[in-house]
Amino acid sequence: MDLAPVASPAEALDLLSLPDAELFARAARLRDAASGPTVHLCAIINIRSGQCGMDCHFCAQSRHNAATQSGFPLLAGAELRGRILALAASPVRRIGLVASGASLDGEDFERVLRVVANLPAPVKSRLCASFGRLDAARMARLLAAGITRYHHNLETSERYYPHICSTQRWAQRRDTARRALEAGLGLCCGGIFGLGESWEDRVSLAFTLRELGVGHVPLNFLHPQAGTPLSGQAPLSVREALRIIALFRHVLPAARLRVCGGRPLVLGERQGEIFAAGANALMTGDYLTTSGEALQHDLALIAGCGMEAATHDAE
Repeated sequence: MDLAPVASPAEALDLLSLPDAELFARAARLRDAASGPTVHLCAIINIRSGQCGMDCHFCAQSRHNAATQSGFPLLAGAELRGRILALAASPVRRIGLVASGASLDGEDFERVLRVVANLPAPVKSRLCASFGRLDAARMARLLAAGITRYHHNLETSERYYPHICSTQRWAQRRDTARRALEAGLGLCCGGIFGLGESWEDRVSLAFTLRELGVGHVPLNFLHPQAGTPLSGQAPLSVREALRIIALFRHVLPAARLRVCGGRPLVLGERQGEIFAAGANALMTGDYLTTSGEALQHDLALIAGCGMEAATHDAE
């Protein structure tokens, strides 16, 4: 089998005509060529929650939606430091700091930098920041403080994005991702599926990520939340979720494909099949507004599938 990435969106869409067994076997071979049996684990710390001015239709943190998430202000410095160090002592290789809102700025931004500045260097190097639409100056300050990667999802294709958010343009999301790369930060950038988008939208997103040079791609599946405009959206089937993973592996053969939000709901007892479909990374623990899987569950899942948790975070 040719291990080169698919050449065009049309070629990627043609893959969907393959039987599941063939599509997944090809994806698994590409995953094995990229990273062997290794699975990289990350976890997030929700450092500021709720009261977001963005109107993303899937998000329970938006103040535009009628969801019941009350949220909380930025964690105190001592609590944030303690939670970072606790995760750093676990097998989790990347630690994401996630703040609600269009952008982290002012005293909240300064507080995070003060905490990071006083962390041991090996811990700093494992940090990812998800702070919204930062300008170039703040991106540079994150890197100078020791944070090594920025997370900012495009969510979906440029065509479909206006259907899920009106308070920010898709191009602004893309430009934030570009600023992170231009600042010298690594970039973690992906999307969420099951919003009502088409397969063409999914392929478009995958090729955009390839054009940007993204090597770390979170794949989220909608977990409908009460009070949001997408509360009545049916979750994806297991088959469709697995085929999304396989599609992205064919477009991005060398990427770290990280299955994140919605995994327990959508995949249930079949979560182990994500590796056979091409995934090679997981977000463990809880997500921003929904429950995830415990670290020990995921370590057992990885071992039970004949895989092994990464012990380092080489790019």
